[in-house]
Formats: sequence, C-alpha cells, structure tokens
Amino acid sequence: MMRTIWIITKRELGSFFDSLIAYIIIILFLGFSGFFTWISGSDIFMTGQASLQSFFSIAYWTLFFFIPALTMRLIAEEKKTGTIEMLLTKAVTDRQVILGKYFATLILIAIALLFTLPWVITISKLGNIDSGSTVCGYIALVLMSAAYTSIGMFASSITNNQIVAFLSALFIGLFFHFIFAIIAGDMTGSFGKVINYLSVSNHFESLSRGVVDSKDLVYFGLIIFMGLFLTEVSLSRRNAFN
Repeated sequence: MMRTIWIITKRELGSFFDSLIAYIIIILFLGFSGFFTWISGSDIFMTGQASLQSFFSIAYWTLFFFIPALTMRLIAEEKKTGTIEMLLTKAVTDRQVILGKYFATLILIAIALLFTLPWVITISKLGNIDSGSTVCGYIALVLMSAAYTSIGMFASSITNNQIVAFLSALFIGLFFHFIFAIIAGDMTGSFGKVINYLSVSNHFESLSRGVVDSKDLVYFGLIIFMGLFLTEVSLSRRNAFN
C-alpha cells in the first residue's frame, strides 16, 4: 500500500513542478512572507528582537490563501478531464489516490518552508533566538497546512471546477481561521468554549509560542482525519452513482 501511495505522491509532486505551479507558489510565498517579515513596518530590525514571530504571523495568512490554490486542481481537474476514471480503474484504491495527492501537497509546502531556514540562521546571528518557540512555530505551520490541505482536497472532490473548489476551500477555511474565534468572543458557557476550540488561531498561537499541548495536536489531527475521510466518502459516492 505504501509503495503505491509513494508512486502517486511522486507523480503528483512531479506534476506540480512540470506545470510551474510549485515554482510560482514557492516564489510568491517567500516573496510575501519575506517582505512583511523583513521590510514592512513590523520588521525584525525595527523590533530589535531575535524572533520569528512576525514570520509565523504572516505565514499563517499567506498559507491560508496559497493552500486552496494548490489543492483546487488535485481532484477537480482530474474529474473534469476524465483522468480520475483512468486512475481509479487501475489497481489502486480511492484512499491511496487521496493520500498520494495529500502527501505530495504537504511535501511541496514543506519545501517552501525549508527555503525560509536561512532566515532562522540570519536571525540567530542577531541575538539569542528562542529555539523552542521557533521549532514549535514551524510545527504549527505544518499542522495548520496539513489541516487546510485536507479541507482543500475535500472541496476539490465535490466539484470539477477548480475555481469553485478554490472558493469552497476558502469559505470553509474562513470559519476555522477566524470566524469561529469571533463568534466565540460573543458567547459564554460550554457552547462558547466548544466554538472557541474550533478556532485554528487559538491552537496555532499556542504552538507558535512554544507550548506543545496534546489538545492542540488532537485538534489538528481531527481536522486532518475529517477532511480526508469526507474526501474519500465523496469519491466513493461518485463511484457508486457511476
């Protein structure tokens, strides 16, 4: 099973670079996050602190918009062109296809984040950087990306239109990104706590400060599981109707 998933992962990762999507996303991500981290009004030199918190804050929003752009084509495009039929009629399962595409997207995001490691080295030369919060900040970005990638894949599985998939992923993501936090701010009691727990920002900020809590890991794990599960259900239902 893992060998099949890895073959699909390499195929999908190769398609990212063959279509120049990978290069465009990496360059735009580094450009946006780099500009606001190093040059904007809240840059590191003006704050005088050897910290990557400004980068994590910017990447939190940058990845939120870029991930739907990566995931919108994963299944929707194959459904539109009919290649999904050829892929699923081979000796592979829906789950293997989903996981292969999922891991390919995560690897591309990880590559983009790896290109920011020189920033860590540079900032560490400016002062005593908190290695714990830095490592946790990157973990928070990876977990958030993994969660939104699963949501984006689900959005891509319910349509054959890439634009619809992009907008659907953004719409769903908006609730987790900040709407749940806004709603929870006006509520009290147990229900308010539940809504607050659904907010990605709370868990992201907790991790990026260097606090590793099991409830944050469980939260991201649940979103990842639900996103991939619903994607598989969506493909299974479509196959059943066919």
